Amino acid sequence: MSSDVIPVPYNRFSTSNLKIASIFTVLYLAWIHISMGLRIEHVGTVIFLITIFFASKTTRNIVLGFGFFILYAILYDSLRVLPNHEISPVHIIEPFNLEKMLFGLNLDGVKVIPGEYLFAYKTDFQSFITGAFYLTWVPLPLIFALYLFFKNKKLLIHFTFTFLLTNIVGFIIYYTYPAAPPWYKIYHGTELDFSILGSAAGLLEFDRLVGIPIFENMYTRNSNVFAAIPSLHAAYPVVLFYFGLKNKVNWMSILFFIDILGIWYAAVYSLHHYIIDLLLGALCAIIAIFVYEKIFNRKDKTTFLDTYTDLIRR
Repeated sequence: MSSDVIPVPYNRFSTSNLKIASIFTVLYLAWIHISMGLRIEHVGTVIFLITIFFASKTTRNIVLGFGFFILYAILYDSLRVLPNHEISPVHIIEPFNLEKMLFGLNLDGVKVIPGEYLFAYKTDFQSFITGAFYLTWVPLPLIFALYLFFKNKKLLIHFTFTFLLTNIVGFIIYYTYPAAPPWYKIYHGTELDFSILGSAAGLLEFDRLVGIPIFENMYTRNSNVFAAIPSLHAAYPVVLFYFGLKNKVNWMSILFFIDILGIWYAAVYSLHHYIIDLLLGALCAIIAIFVYEKIFNRKDKTTFLDTYTDLIRR
């Protein structure tokens, strides 16, 4: 004799939920307090995340599904604790000269880097399009991740984990080889000045066109002036494209490939990155994808990514 299974109602304040929220809150606030000092935005972040974590079963799983993104944000914010120029010497002229040697172009009889060449022929159309593409470097992965949450939770966890791996590889290079962006060499020469704020450089043209200081506000708050190599702007769309292919939705793959071209062109045009930065950024993505595929995407055994995926399927 069969009987109907009575579904267990979701308990937002279950022991497991309270444990997850408590561990995250204590560890995060303790780390921030010890390392850099609590600011209002840190407390606000915790309140926001905890609120949506307990709001419903769906929002809880979204927070957990975006867990690797959250960890990335914490790591990125923590870079200010120990600036890379305190670990290794900063390189200004070396990447500039290498870029000129490998990819230099003739501008009125003078050999210049590609960024200088492109910006010398800047137009409002190019400035608008490149600025628009540059704004997609984080929102597009977030939108894709939200799509995967509802369509393919396993691929979501694998995508966000590889995204985190890509950043870790990039951060290691940041500290191994601190490098100034093209705009620093062009605007300030080869003198090392740690008091200089980040600059939107060529992206100020986009701000002028839209009448809002979007990039100006973004880059003047950037504490990583000497973190041009590798370009994680170049790395993110490569990871996005790879998982777009794994998602097997053709129009998405095409969109993500176009995003690679747009962001890469924008990075050079805006004087934020050298071509060598882009290639090394792509290499970061390739290394992360290789590690993910060979170690964490095992078909012969269950990995912690499978366990984590089950957590957001409950």
